[in-house]
Amino acid sequence: MQLAYTILYVENVMKTLEFYQVAFGFEQKMLHESGDYGELDTGATTLSFSSHTLMEQIGKNPGRPTDGKPCFEIAFTTDDVPVALSTAVRAGATLVQEAQDMPWGQTTAYVTDLNGFLVELCSPI
Repeated sequence: MQLAYTILYVENVMKTLEFYQVAFGFEQKMLHESGDYGELDTGATTLSFSSHTLMEQIGKNPGRPTDGKPCFEIAFTTDDVPVALSTAVRAGATLVQEAQDMPWGQTTAYVTDLNGFLVELCSPI
């Protein structure tokens, strides 16, 4: 078994795909003609987005991120955390934590995306 994809529920799939392309450099893998589902090419695991509308139509009734109270995070590794952080913030991400060197040798920084999801930018361990 392997992790194939993660789906985040968002208000606007197209805007979210565009944001992740500019902020983090991912390529769009696909966008359904309805605009309610799309995927990014992020490597072995696909990062997907589905509209709240579609999820409500199929009975999932998703919640939404609560400001300042994340229940999970997405983590992207990069060799240059400060540059990735700067790019993300210029693209509209909200700074949560500046780049910091951790005691275990990793550099980490945090932002939230345009939907309020927490995103960690970190160096490989």
